[in-house]
Amino acid sequence: MLFKFENFYIEPVQIQDSWSICDFVVSNEDRLKRYFPKTLEQNLTPDLAKRFVEKTIKQQQFKETFLFTLKENETKKIIGLVYIKDIDWLKKQGEFAYCIGYEYEGKGFVSQSVKALSKYASEVLELKTLQIIVHKSNFGSIKVAENCQFKWQRMLEKEFTPINDIPLDMELYELSF
Repeated sequence: MLFKFENFYIEPVQIQDSWSICDFVVSNEDRLKRYFPKTLEQNLTPDLAKRFVEKTIKQQQFKETFLFTLKENETKKIIGLVYIKDIDWLKKQGEFAYCIGYEYEGKGFVSQSVKALSKYASEVLELKTLQIIVHKSNFGSIKVAENCQFKWQRMLEKEFTPINDIPLDMELYELSF
């Protein structure tokens, strides 16, 4: 366990999380299909989820991407995921991506997680800049960025293309240490 809060805790993904990740993504498919299509696609069955977790653990060992699970204290059920990804070790920069289960939205769990993992990224990973890239219509994610002291930098034209859709302009928020 990396961080523990009143209702949930955060830990790096582990091989035994495979089934729970599959359950999480399938039960939140509608929430994930637009902005987390790869995570969704790679975890639709328990076998796929096992391969996804094995691959992600290797990426963590090579310091390419870090995936953390948010779990309820009592049930140990996965309620969300937080990535530190697209790490540029020369610039000492990384990007957050996060998702929360529909029944846990708006309870501050993601803001608490991003604050704690920002400190982890700064102190343990020694990153100097963290980014959150969000669509202007994702008010919850914008609120997380603002709650965690990330500052709006600029609009990124055609930064993200959802599956079977047109490229979207995204908003860049940054936190520097």
